[in-house]
Amino acid sequence: MPDGGGWWGRNPWWIPPHVLGRVPDSVDHRALKVLGFVSFALFFEHYDTSLLSNALKFIKEDLGIAETDLGYFQMMIRLGALPAFFVIPFVDRLGRRRLFLASLIGMSLGTLLTGLSQTATQFVACQMLTRTFVLTASAVSVVIVAEELPATARGWGIGMLAAVSAVGHGMGAALFGAIEQLPYGWRTLYAFGVVPLLLLPVFRRNIQETARFTKHQLVNAGRVGRWWAPLVGFARTHPSRAAGMALVAGVASLGHVVVISFTGYFVLQYHGWAPYQLALMVVAAGAVGIVGNVVAGRLADRVGRRWVGFVFLALFPAAAWMFYNGPGWSLTMLWGLLIFMLMGGNVIIRALSSELFPTAHRGTSTGLLALMETLGAAAGLAVLGLLQQRDGDLVALIPLISLASLVAGLLLLLFPETRLRELETISGGA
Repeated sequence: MPDGGGWWGRNPWWIPPHVLGRVPDSVDHRALKVLGFVSFALFFEHYDTSLLSNALKFIKEDLGIAETDLGYFQMMIRLGALPAFFVIPFVDRLGRRRLFLASLIGMSLGTLLTGLSQTATQFVACQMLTRTFVLTASAVSVVIVAEELPATARGWGIGMLAAVSAVGHGMGAALFGAIEQLPYGWRTLYAFGVVPLLLLPVFRRNIQETARFTKHQLVNAGRVGRWWAPLVGFARTHPSRAAGMALVAGVASLGHVVVISFTGYFVLQYHGWAPYQLALMVVAAGAVGIVGNVVAGRLADRVGRRWVGFVFLALFPAAAWMFYNGPGWSLTMLWGLLIFMLMGGNVIIRALSSELFPTAHRGTSTGLLALMETLGAAAGLAVLGLLQQRDGDLVALIPLISLASLVAGLLLLLFPETRLRELETISGGA
């Protein structure tokens, strides 16, 4: 656990310098501690989301779901994140810390309840609840890191947050490799979701409110508005930026989620892999893929957000086509490339969504991002489900839908550059 000990030069033990590079000189110990504990908390978010894509074949068979219904099945789960849009604005009223900790509790309980599902309807209901808290925790974490790290290392920090927390995906895959030996199979994997709840006292002690929000509270003390006030204020502040970020997030998610949701099912069902082979692929190639977070973050701080984001988003469809059409021996390497591009592109989108708006509306902007990512994912899965009813060729349809990522990359070029600029100078607010 990131406790600030075990230093290798300037690097804590959880940021190995030979893998993830050295910590920038401008990042102090306090910022590293915040980054470490928030990343560790999100480890469990990635663990939960990894289970559905990895264990989909076993869940499908256990709950009696037809393959042609899998697109709609996952679409309904993704729609569970919609309430997050109405929850996240409270981060601009109640604070980053409170909402983040509350989200961890909800995420933990939802994951645990998912393992107790007896029907497909119950499974969807539990996962819909879980997704609300997962999206909320993920969005608030980006706000915390963006507000606590210096401008010269903000891209690095958001990239590192994504990279370290993504190890949870590898943990989920590693445990999935033993799914046929675990008592109760996939249900046992979801039972591990109780861990964040057990560790809540640790997170409460070590995750503090951000300095920027504390200052914002002092300046606006006594100003009490209705719960929707952050939404109204956000809509009036830089409306073109808000609309643009909403479009980018929705279109990118439309292309990304369809591809990632079926990778595990594809190698198990179409290539006949055993669960342990899928686990090895995710852990081995995923370790390379998550470096895309750090690479994108560092490049964004040196070159700029827009062009780095464009390259990652534009190359994603090519990686998707190669993965779903490549020979079996190449899948591990191609999966690593796919994740590399996915995570790099997402880091840039999240960075811009937190940088383009003032402190008073930064939480709401990430709420909009969560909303549009949810709608985009649901739209992509709905389109896949509709096309499957007519064609049924899963392998041909998925790469086609992934082209939406290229469109998102082109849209990203229309935004102002935020590299090396303080948050207050970008948004024009405190």
